[in-house]
Amino acid sequence: MGTVLGSVINHLDQTESNKNTRQPQGDRDQLDDRKVRILKAIIANYLETGEPVGSRTISKFTDLNLSSATIRNEMSDLEEMGYLVQPYTSAGRVPTDKGYRFYVDLMLLEKEQEKEQERAEAAKKAESAEERDLRPEETRGALLERVDKLEALLKQVAKVLAYNTQYATMVTTPQLRNRQVKFIQLSQVDENDLVAVIVVGDNVARNKLIHVERPLSNEEVLKLNLLLNTFLTGASLNEINLELMQAMRRQAGEYADILESVFEGIVDAVHDAEEMQIYTSGTSNILRYGELSDMQKATALLETLEDKQGLEPLVDEAMKSGTKDGDGIQIYIGEESPMQNMKDYSIVTSTYELPEGAKGTIGIIGPKRMDYKKVVQTLKDLTDELDSIFRNTNRKSSAKPAQDTEPTEDPE
Repeated sequence: MGTVLGSVINHLDQTESNKNTRQPQGDRDQLDDRKVRILKAIIANYLETGEPVGSRTISKFTDLNLSSATIRNEMSDLEEMGYLVQPYTSAGRVPTDKGYRFYVDLMLLEKEQEKEQERAEAAKKAESAEERDLRPEETRGALLERVDKLEALLKQVAKVLAYNTQYATMVTTPQLRNRQVKFIQLSQVDENDLVAVIVVGDNVARNKLIHVERPLSNEEVLKLNLLLNTFLTGASLNEINLELMQAMRRQAGEYADILESVFEGIVDAVHDAEEMQIYTSGTSNILRYGELSDMQKATALLETLEDKQGLEPLVDEAMKSGTKDGDGIQIYIGEESPMQNMKDYSIVTSTYELPEGAKGTIGIIGPKRMDYKKVVQTLKDLTDELDSIFRNTNRKSSAKPAQDTEPTEDPE
């Protein structure tokens, strides 16, 4: 699969451990081992087919070695306990939000056990630098291909993730309040127009086209560059205030009037850099799933994904909750969603981090019967890859990153 995450997804084997598994602490006393195995089998089958699951199906396609009657009785108990529901008479059962939550918590617990085992094995031998690059090289190469700005990379991530998962996706730009100005470059477009390239923390660049009232020579533009970088390099948006402006005006002398226009443009650009952007993709994928085909609900979700700013409550909640988990992975099932119009969906989010501490959110939105194992592993691999790319880019970048100085108006 010649896409960014294709090689990652191809190696995500679905491994079920039906024996010797610990249960989430809160439900250990409620479900015995047999109920747990039956519940897992029902949910796994429903995730694959989207159809209600009957006792005969479970007895036929699992190694439970139980009769249909026994399974039927256990399914009835699970329904009474709130883990399953029978959508209509004579139908099989489907998982409830509580059932999905138990399944997901158990899956995450098993993954944590696997990680502990991997750490124990890794401790027995030295991990070479080459082992870090065992992932297919096409993953890193495709992510970096023709990408020279963070925003372009994140848009590409959203598109590829949607293509490979067949769910809706969202990716936010990293957020770090009080970013500092790293570098400012003024370039002359013509006698009365300048383009300012402002680079702030994490090498996020913004362009601003600035009109000045009188013609400027190349020497005057150079002097303005020196003045701006002397006063503004290392300053945060909160520190770029009237007092700083007055100090700059005193130093500017005959260029004071021009400086004011330039100063206002730079403040606008720095402020824009602090505003979160949300990139979405794969919104039409939602309509592929029959249980999500209700047009009124689907339309409401599609409008939210297109509006993008309506996703901010979800991003805020994911960022807050993500700090509680070492991997930054959060799973919201049905009613757990912080978004009112996403109560019929499941949402899986993760966070990535830039070297200077700014964090962004990646989210996947799909049916409750989404393939949680693949989604969680895909997000984990992707955020690890992004973190690695950002670290390597940060080490290689110079103090003055190369910039595109073509005159553009505040690109997104």
